[in-house]
Amino acid sequence: MVVHGVGQEFRGPELMCQSVGPALRDGVRLSGGPALSAGDVACVFYGDVFFEPGSRTGDVPPWDEFDVETGFEAELLEAWWEYAASVDPAVAGPDEQGTRGAVGYALSRPLLIRRVRAALNALTGLPFFEKVSDRMLVFALKQVRRYMTEPSVRVAARERVAAAVGAETRVVVAHSLGSVVAYEALCANPRWPVTDFVTVGSPLGLRSVIFDRLDPAPVDGAGVWPAGVRRWTNIADPGDVVALAGVLADRFGDRVVDVPITNGARMHDLLRYLTAPSVGTAVARGLPEANDAGETGHRRD
Repeated sequence: MVVHGVGQEFRGPELMCQSVGPALRDGVRLSGGPALSAGDVACVFYGDVFFEPGSRTGDVPPWDEFDVETGFEAELLEAWWEYAASVDPAVAGPDEQGTRGAVGYALSRPLLIRRVRAALNALTGLPFFEKVSDRMLVFALKQVRRYMTEPSVRVAARERVAAAVGAETRVVVAHSLGSVVAYEALCANPRWPVTDFVTVGSPLGLRSVIFDRLDPAPVDGAGVWPAGVRRWTNIADPGDVVALAGVLADRFGDRVVDVPITNGARMHDLLRYLTAPSVGTAVARGLPEANDAGETGHRRD
């Protein structure tokens, strides 16, 4: 089973599976794993929970630096910007902009707007974001903020995961914000048959805006392990700004296996993650062929 991240709100579960399913099956095959069929892969779709029930907006509003809210959105943007500058020498970092102090803290509104503008300029200059407009970056910030701060959105997204988990579901692969949704759903349902959790491009380790706001909350600075999960593999491109450092073992314990990969210029791209042999290996590890000796047939992941 695959859980998507932000930016999929105008799609649906069937359309998602037209690209996500083959990509995951390719990854498993390239890793030397078994050949999966289309019916072996289910896709969770929750993008529409950000809209009013039964409706879809015609377009994303023309958001820019004036629409980034102080607090959560500004903090998340700042974190992306700082990490981008740390991994790409061509990106001017926050301290080079002449407005010291974290975005959203102790800055007048004019200085905050100036700093947000500098952050948007820096991020849209990166290879992955080069075709992403200001409005889409701000839209992503607002989606993450809404999931983390609006209970109704959070519950609705997690219910989509719950509805897709069946008796034969063994592996959950979750990307970006979807890894947060899937993690919380798994923690809330320890009796699910899921044995393997594979996170790709995950921001789960980002303190303050993500990690410290998780449900269940961290205990003594350590994230809670999803009780029903046997294995957790976290895969990230070190240049993936959304995943930041891409290491989760220091937040959730050394049972998490962190695996770095390279996705080229599309560092955060879901399909590039899914076709990676390392992702295929992690998925294949949870399939019946690897765990149920003598049992035939595939089960949906």
